[in-house]
Amino acid sequence: MILTPAMEKFVLHWGEMGTQWGVNRSVSQIHALLYLSSTPLSAEVIAETLGIARSNVSNSLKELQSWKLITRTHVMGDRRDHFEAKTDLWEMLMTIVEGRKTREIDPTLEMLRGCAEEAKMDGETPDYALAKIERMQEFVDTLASWYSQVSKLNKPTLVKLMKMGSKVSKFVTKG
Repeated sequence: MILTPAMEKFVLHWGEMGTQWGVNRSVSQIHALLYLSSTPLSAEVIAETLGIARSNVSNSLKELQSWKLITRTHVMGDRRDHFEAKTDLWEMLMTIVEGRKTREIDPTLEMLRGCAEEAKMDGETPDYALAKIERMQEFVDTLASWYSQVSKLNKPTLVKLMKMGSKVSKFVTKG
């Protein structure tokens, strides 16, 4: 696969952006390449196009599959596995958010619940520290609950909500 300068810039930037979000650069670049590709790509083509070691490509593809951002597919006449990325941007966003919630928010919420319980029982944790832990738990719980509700919205409704931006505040009662 040959990348135009614009495509190369996109792939490189996606890799840089991924590192800012705690994702390996190669994983992010492979995702960008698959997103831009008009056809599924084999691991060999990915490695050659990006100049990445084949073993690194394999590990990155496994990670992208675990995030459910790419799927393995087959091409007629070729025994190798090929891969393609989701191209619906809203579906991609929701997949990423769900993955982050599962990997980061849910364990944090469990830890906060455990800390609050332990602090209540230990007789040593100062009231101010317990109050802060409980406030953090309530905040993260509210965030998780909000995500749970928003994730059930159909795509057209979600798009309208996002486009409304701050205008949505007109519908929220104050007090």
